[in-house]
Amino acid sequence: MTADETERRLRFHQPEKTLRHLGAPPGDGTLAALFGLDPADYRARLSGFEERNRKAAAELAATAAGADAVAGPGGATGPADRLPFRPGQHVVAVGESTTADRLSWFEILRHRLPDDVRCTNLAVSGSTTTQALAGMPMLRSGKPDWVLCMLGGNDVQRLDGVPLVTASETRRNLTALRDLAVRRTGARWVWLTPAGVDEERVARYVHFRRAGLSWSGEDLDALAEDLLARPEPVVDTRPAARGHLDADGVHLTPAGQRAVTAALLDTLTA
Repeated sequence: MTADETERRLRFHQPEKTLRHLGAPPGDGTLAALFGLDPADYRARLSGFEERNRKAAAELAATAAGADAVAGPGGATGPADRLPFRPGQHVVAVGESTTADRLSWFEILRHRLPDDVRCTNLAVSGSTTTQALAGMPMLRSGKPDWVLCMLGGNDVQRLDGVPLVTASETRRNLTALRDLAVRRTGARWVWLTPAGVDEERVARYVHFRRAGLSWSGEDLDALAEDLLARPEPVVDTRPAARGHLDADGVHLTPAGQRAVTAALLDTLTA
């Protein structure tokens, strides 16, 4: 496995999230072995991701939009005064690989918030809305005050032309996920639209081609428009993601993740 392949797998896969049913979380030694690494190298790589997220958050804070997002009374910059999260609150992300990415918008956001705001990333790479709905007990048990939800990109994924989840079922799942979570926890809900795709890159990407997988920008746009019509706050990530898709045409580059974070901050501070 090349260094780039190892980094990609580490970025998008967290086995500890899918092994919760086994009880105690696996230790670093077990997780490192799954990636062909020794524990020290595994920990160092994870620390490297965190450092990149801290840097991205600091760079956002230095921009006009980022500085404005933390402007306190009189314009003085302070600890995220204009963001709606309050001390002691719990912010949870629900999503798929775009959010599970160790360099994701949520991991960058984590470093823009005070230490007394707790953040939990429940996103799982490859997750559909159906799988996320099945994970409702995990979401409910965390008693979130806020849920940031970016789902649906895998629903419109097609296997030999057949969508994994129909559009009507996606809408039903998203509505049920929101309603159940809000009813049982009182959490405030924020949607993020799928970021879009580059269909030409998807068609060229060897792993997708071998598996018969494809995505349609039209399908994703239809899902985005459905979310934008909902009453909850919605972040349209498509403009931010434009030009920031990596070689597979689906996943965001680190620059794209930072751009999505900026779009989210803009919405939250509005």
